[in-house]
Amino acid sequence: MKHLSIIILSITLLSNAHANTKVSIYGNDQLQFSIKEFEVKAGAHIELEFKNEGKLPKVAMGHNIVILKEGISAIAFGGKAMQAGANATNALPDSVMGDVLAHSKLLGPDEDIIIRFKAPNNPGLHQLVCTFLDHYAMMRGVMVVK
Repeated sequence: MKHLSIIILSITLLSNAHANTKVSIYGNDQLQFSIKEFEVKAGAHIELEFKNEGKLPKVAMGHNIVILKEGISAIAFGGKAMQAGANATNALPDSVMGDVLAHSKLLGPDEDIIIRFKAPNNPGLHQLVCTFLDHYAMMRGVMVVK
């Protein structure tokens, strides 16, 4: 019985160690994310639901979410993406992907997506941004890795 208890405890601890952290963020027609900051544990498996709650057409008000590697400024990255050719149909050019930890595709009104990624193993701050046209000037936030 003692061995069975140890086995059950071990399985429980292992399953909790790999449990997903779920986060929901929404973008809207007022160029705002629903939350500006969220925390995750270092090394955690993240399941991020992102939804465009806006009503305007995708070509005019599409949204994506891009989580940047530590030390990358959302403002600087947005400008870099624009200089690399970001536009209304390709808001995240391949040439800037080296600065990206995770990202969604560009979403139109009432579209949503779940992106899955692993949080970095080290604590830090990771800025998040929408790179559709000039939205990076207002649609920003931070993922805090503890």
